[in-house]
Amino acid sequence: MRACCAALSAVLLSIATSAVAADYPAPKQGDWVARDFKFHTGETMAELKLHYTTIGEPSGQPVLVLHGTGGSGASMLSSAFAGELFGAGQPLDASKYYIILPDAIGHGKSSKPSDGMKTTFPKYNYDDMVEAQHRLVKEGLGIKHLRLVIGNSMGGMQTWMWGEKYPREMDALVPMASQPTEMASRNWMMRRIMLDTIRNDPDYNGGNYTSQPRMMKYAVAAYGVASIGGTLAYQQQAPTATKADKIVDERLATPITADANDFVYQWESSHDYNAGEKLEQIEASLLLINSADDERNPPETGITDAAMKRVKNGRLYLIPASTETRGHGTTGNAKFYTEPVRQLLQAAPQRTM
Repeated sequence: MRACCAALSAVLLSIATSAVAADYPAPKQGDWVARDFKFHTGETMAELKLHYTTIGEPSGQPVLVLHGTGGSGASMLSSAFAGELFGAGQPLDASKYYIILPDAIGHGKSSKPSDGMKTTFPKYNYDDMVEAQHRLVKEGLGIKHLRLVIGNSMGGMQTWMWGEKYPREMDALVPMASQPTEMASRNWMMRRIMLDTIRNDPDYNGGNYTSQPRMMKYAVAAYGVASIGGTLAYQQQAPTATKADKIVDERLATPITADANDFVYQWESSHDYNAGEKLEQIEASLLLINSADDERNPPETGITDAAMKRVKNGRLYLIPASTETRGHGTTGNAKFYTEPVRQLLQAAPQRTM
């Protein structure tokens, strides 16, 4: 679950390696260039590279899988997620579905600040990311209609946006670890503190650093403990100060391989997120999957319940909190919701453009 906070390349490498041995076809890599891509700021890039991974054959029913902040398409190939969904007889059996896992703008092998532009790279937001994903699917891959859009955390928030921006271009939506309402409260407050900590580190030097800011690992660790992991799980793992110290020491000893500018851009891109204004426009069957102990999207506020009442064909599946769940990180493990996803796909009408 730590990869959600730092996009650790070592973790992603191990994930990608384990995927090869999984019970589904080997992933294939691809790149596509979006020409003259216009960002919400008005800035334009003549060539925006978008990297993506596919599993299965293009003749299968297309499924778009969206990753979380700091991740990539490869980060969705863990045994806990892909291993529970993409194999033979599983809900997204890759012999029947064509699974598309794009690297969002600023992530993975897609265009990002660390490619050379640093802080002159256009400031992107979730709307830009979704627009780029849409162009990749339609122009790059020639797909007009998706059977399913499913995403986790940032990808979950973008799944809501897909349903609102392109309501007739998919049959089903599965946003996870997310809510459609404005980025606010503890979720944004913790992000803001983390980003300000990095920016105010003298090593950062306005983004023109020669080595990664030393305070970055402390900012990442603090945000991770505060916003992911699960209260019951932490109590079980660290019931004493000695055990708690050990976990902190281990996290601080984990190398942060993410580039600081990439990291700041990735997390700041959520600042103006708000998918709560157009919920009535969603036409696809929608299954929201959240966990009861999600630190970033706490169900006790009632915000999610109120939003779901405005979704015509939507329902919420709330994973009960336990020592097995990991708060905001729970939805990274598909064992908690394979059957609800299967049932959704069995029931969702197949539509065409």
